[in-house]
Amino acid sequence: MKTYQNISFAVEENIGFLTLNRPPLNVLNMEMMEEIVDVLKDICDQPGLNGLVIRGEGKAFSAGVAVEDHLGDKAEPMIHVFHKMFHLLLKVPCPTIAVVEGAALGGGCEIATFCDISIAAEEAKFGQPEINLGLFPPVSVVVFPWLTGVNKTMELLLTGKTITAQEAQACGLINQVKNRDELEGELEELLANLRSKSPLALQVTRQAVREAMATTFAASLGKVEQIYLNDLIDTEDAQEGLHSFLEKRKPQWKNA
Repeated sequence: MKTYQNISFAVEENIGFLTLNRPPLNVLNMEMMEEIVDVLKDICDQPGLNGLVIRGEGKAFSAGVAVEDHLGDKAEPMIHVFHKMFHLLLKVPCPTIAVVEGAALGGGCEIATFCDISIAAEEAKFGQPEINLGLFPPVSVVVFPWLTGVNKTMELLLTGKTITAQEAQACGLINQVKNRDELEGELEELLANLRSKSPLALQVTRQAVREAMATTFAASLGKVEQIYLNDLIDTEDAQEGLHSFLEKRKPQWKNA
């Protein structure tokens, strides 16, 4: 079994457990994302699994990608490895389940809502605050309209507001909301259900559903990624948003 610095991974009773392990906020840096990619590649070669659970250690699921990894020469390799995670999440042969406790923001929200099934504690929060830094979240630009419709997508991405788990369930971003005492029981019930199924049937059913979206996702994300890299990340406003966040000051927008 491989060991990692920023995540942990184990297989128990035919279920893979991937834990983001950079507490307290599980900020996704390049090294962490590369480790996640490595695990997902291995899972693609394990067709017998009945599920993959993704959750976070500490008080948050994930507060998103490290802001400093958006700057300078890091931006393009960062966005490529980040998007590689989602291409692999489409490809893995088993159902993916996000268990969200605390905040799932930015890239963390994108991972949580991209999984096949997402369950959250009542205290969980979801949001895409990238607009506050002069940016947008490419994966959610592509996926949110399928989950929650165009108008709600526009509201969430243009305002950057954070919503409760109950609001996220109501608008279709996640499946279930449970109090902390019930969360583990809900997860175990779901995993028992999946363990009772044929891994092959799970794989093929999931493949059929995901195949319907895979071509569209890959093509759309590629186009959105180019807009992000060519038309946005190097603008004065994007750089101002990133630097103002790191410097803990209010951004001064120039519309340039």
